[in-house]
Amino acid sequence: HEGQVVSAQELMVLLQPLFTQNSRNLVLFLQDRLSIDDFTYFSESYGNENPFQNQVNKLLMNLLQEILQSSPSSLVLPAVDCKATRYLLSVLQESGDWKLTNVTNLNISQLEMNASNPNLLVVQLQPLASDLKEISTLEAIAENDKIIGRVTMDLQERGIHFSVIYTAVKPSRISRRTDVVAELRRQLMAAEEEDSLSYPPLNVTTGNYTCILFYASNFSLKANSSVLIDLTNATFLTQTVDISASECSDSNTTLSLKYTKPVNGISSLEIRFLMTNKFYEGSARKWSTLESVEIVQDGDKFAKFNVSGISAPAEYSFHCQLVGTSNLYPARLVPSNNEAKNWDVFISKLQIQGFNIINNQFSYASDCTGFFTPAIWMGLVTSIILLWILTYGIHMIMQLTTNSRFDDPKGPALSVPQTE
Repeated sequence: HEGQVVSAQELMVLLQPLFTQNSRNLVLFLQDRLSIDDFTYFSESYGNENPFQNQVNKLLMNLLQEILQSSPSSLVLPAVDCKATRYLLSVLQESGDWKLTNVTNLNISQLEMNASNPNLLVVQLQPLASDLKEISTLEAIAENDKIIGRVTMDLQERGIHFSVIYTAVKPSRISRRTDVVAELRRQLMAAEEEDSLSYPPLNVTTGNYTCILFYASNFSLKANSSVLIDLTNATFLTQTVDISASECSDSNTTLSLKYTKPVNGISSLEIRFLMTNKFYEGSARKWSTLESVEIVQDGDKFAKFNVSGISAPAEYSFHCQLVGTSNLYPARLVPSNNEAKNWDVFISKLQIQGFNIINNQFSYASDCTGFFTPAIWMGLVTSIILLWILTYGIHMIMQLTTNSRFDDPKGPALSVPQTE
């Protein structure tokens, strides 16, 4: 039905036939952002070159055209709740004894699959970065369409029966309600945006204890100011990142994130967060500090960044809204060698803790924004100037004097000496 939002329970009912059929081979194509509007906006009807050419997306396009023709209103289409798609992978794993395989090289012709057992193939598609132009977004969708076509064609040539799910972590467009007041709308949008980005943090354990917690709503890199690498999904959602090289101790902690073929042209990428825990006599307490961030590309290209403004008491976690190489961010990554100048780092809503983790949860967060923000300083300076003007005005008024004698019209004229 138009405007219907399919809940998580309803989605599981719709997917139930996939769990009961004889041939249980499921391919999950996962994208960072996707909405039904993308299939209509980037279609030939808008004068664009149709990026959807493979059989799977053609079926979706035909289905959407039938919905638009039969619906009395084409402004509101059915959709799936982002909460349902966010945890779809974990729900699928819990629904049966699936053999999970992450397809990274996009060549599954040599992949060994036992048709007698249920197989779940997860294909991570190219991200649609929000800072790209529409034409680049169109090209990214077209490239993802080709990837879907290649994977499905390989499976068909091998005679493997399979089902396909094409979805994303969050919607690319959030509908704004115009029938509510501005204040309520802002609250609604803030709640929707925050909810759409929530997922568990990445944790590193030693034995039965968690020694590192790491979270970010957006974790992206840009190589040579051209190649965008979005690592958010691989780090927090599918968790295909390798953290085995991470190290923990009472004084030094290293969070190592290793990615295999994050984008075309890069075979391996490792990102290290080096943290220390030291005692400072001035404050008479221990402080945890993120000392540096290192990027190793293909095992030989080494980039190192010194970190400015990321520290917290050892019992706390650290939180910052924006962390990266830009001069505008409150917490900066400063290149310390020539190779680091080729990288741009962007991390939003960063929260990290490498020491004294209790109950596998973040401790109280020390924020990178101090109490006296630039806005507060500006307000204080303005208030002081206005207060000085008011004080000066009152002082001048108090210096005014009134006449002690007045002219009497019935008497002689009043003579006032110049000395008075």
